[in-house]
Amino acid sequence: MDVTEAYRAARDQLLALRGDHPRAVAEFRWPELGERFNWAVDWFDAVARDSDRPALVVVGEDGTATRRSYAELSRASDRLAAWLAGRGVRRGDPVLLMLGNQVELWESMLAVMKLGAVIMPATTALGPADLADRIARTGARHVVCNASDVGRFDGVAGDYARISVGEAPGWADLRAAADLEHAPVPHPGTAPGDPLLLYFTSGTTSRPKLVEHTQVSYPVGHLSTVYWLGLQPGDVHLNISSPGWAKHAWSCFFAPWTAEATAVVHDYRRFDPAVLLGLLRTHGVTSFCAPPTVWRMLVNADLSAGPGTLREVLAAGEPLNPEVIEQVRRAWGLTVRDGYGQTETTAQVGNTPGSRVVPGSMGRPLPGVPVVLVDPVGGRPVEGPGEGEICLDLAERPLPLMTGYRGDPERDTEAKAGGYYHTGDVASVDADGYITYIGRTDDVFKASDYKISPFELESVLIEHPAVAEAAVVPAPDPLRLAVPKAYVTLVAGHEATEETALSILRHARAHLNPYQRVRRIEFAELPKTVSGKIRRVELRAREEQLAAGGTRPGVEWRDDQFPELKS
Repeated sequence: MDVTEAYRAARDQLLALRGDHPRAVAEFRWPELGERFNWAVDWFDAVARDSDRPALVVVGEDGTATRRSYAELSRASDRLAAWLAGRGVRRGDPVLLMLGNQVELWESMLAVMKLGAVIMPATTALGPADLADRIARTGARHVVCNASDVGRFDGVAGDYARISVGEAPGWADLRAAADLEHAPVPHPGTAPGDPLLLYFTSGTTSRPKLVEHTQVSYPVGHLSTVYWLGLQPGDVHLNISSPGWAKHAWSCFFAPWTAEATAVVHDYRRFDPAVLLGLLRTHGVTSFCAPPTVWRMLVNADLSAGPGTLREVLAAGEPLNPEVIEQVRRAWGLTVRDGYGQTETTAQVGNTPGSRVVPGSMGRPLPGVPVVLVDPVGGRPVEGPGEGEICLDLAERPLPLMTGYRGDPERDTEAKAGGYYHTGDVASVDADGYITYIGRTDDVFKASDYKISPFELESVLIEHPAVAEAAVVPAPDPLRLAVPKAYVTLVAGHEATEETALSILRHARAHLNPYQRVRRIEFAELPKTVSGKIRRVELRAREEQLAAGGTRPGVEWRDDQFPELKS
């Protein structure tokens, strides 16, 4: 069996086991791929060469759609690979791709892969300092960006070739590749363990880590993601994610094309729920994945037009609030299925098609991914119901796991200590194996000797109509050591007043256990990473500084200042 047949057989095994999660976990095995593998040549081209099936639809803000078939992308990426080779791109070269949701991004990823070079996805939100750090730490040899963004590289040191989409002085225009004669690109001879992707994590507590993935860890590992998403050949899949981050590669590239589905992408500057809902129906989307932030905006919009052709609705990126799941179920009759993974891995845990969904749970470990919860004190797996850190058992050599953190052996050793890959996330597991997220190991804290999960409190707070976002951190307290404090961003139209604070505190008290009570509230814009994750570490540090200085913000309200809340 050649590598294409082996890959297809593994995929088809999971397709056949749709709806039977226990059997899929018990029977699935990763394909044997031998000494040479390149996903773009051995899989994508193999299924794309003569296929007129739509592979990619990019929908602009004005509704205009740009379409490419599998065959068109195969030929275009061949031409681009030949052009890039002529510009000096060689096997193993790191190539920074800073492009938006545009056809050239997908063509470039395929082309770079076909040359055996290393893809470095980068968000277009990066500034010169971030770009200088990325280029210095990776030794990037080539940069590809839009002509409108070339100015960001002014003064960014490094020995790298400059390639733009569109004309720019001193930059080679990538669009010239379209004038080349088409010829299939030969196999670059990449081995399964050769590097393919370099991702920078979002760095919520420190500077971003540099994650290295191989020719198989993402391209083959995302078979777990295909199973979680429930994708089938011919499906139309839309994922809300920004280019440059791992989830974009998960659900806009590897998973849909592994399933031989169509990837629909919405290219927008300002998100509009009504426009997205119309797009889902207009383009016959059957599978839709979005972060909880988007789902919360959608349930506040008008869902009365129904789900159209949607069959699968999913959420990832952060834990999903159970109330949102219920609102979608009431409006559309569909259950939003949560899932979990990291930049360092493919999908690890998920609520899969046909499985019972436990409200608030991320689901169960996915086929081929050896997820265990490990007791942080004893360092041993949790047997039966309990709490622990989500880990991967390294004894089972998890294929979807990164090679490691490039250039940071200390972090890499720490992440793989004790025979486990440590995600840094704490969760609970029930008797049926369903895993429920509690929080980051460095976010969970104690108040009055009770362990507090910020996520549980935040899930309640965002159900209040005035709350757009919330972040809960410990505030030092002389009596209780620490008390939960909520930093809240308000929905437009609500004011940061004493009445609003009292209303939110009342709501929290009515829906939380006494030991979980939010004792303080402050209205503010939340500090975030460039990928949009909340930096609670900054808020915790701020609370410590305020306590040390004996000061209290003028926009903070405490429960003990309201007679009805004193207790």
